[in-house]
Amino acid sequence: MNIGTVARRANLPPKTIRYYEDIELVKPARLKNGYRSYSESDMHRLRFVQRARSLGFTIEECRLLLSLYDDENRASADVKAIALDKIAEVDRKIGELKSLRATLSELAAHCHGDDRPDCPIIEGLANSGPGAGPM
Repeated sequence: MNIGTVARRANLPPKTIRYYEDIELVKPARLKNGYRSYSESDMHRLRFVQRARSLGFTIEECRLLLSLYDDENRASADVKAIALDKIAEVDRKIGELKSLRATLSELAAHCHGDDRPDCPIIEGLANSGPGAGPM
């Protein structure tokens, strides 16, 4: 398959596919004319990476997952450990987002939202230093 066909079937831009080739997540064959020739196996790897990326895995995590995908003797415990690490990371991010929401909600609650120029939101943003919590 050529890159256009693979791009349509994998629902990925050709630029992304070329990038994945550059960083060796996929290794398509090269024809005599220099064109890439993608196999069904390449297609599966691209879809695998696309799904893993959509779940928040980094390129390096995808590389590790692909190595486990290719290893018929892998231990599922290794794969589960990677997933559990990602869940912990997602939980940390959720905590950070909840904290951000609480801070923004408090700032917005103190703002009158009228025609007056004084604004607790602007004041809160201007007066907050690194690590400063809600007003």
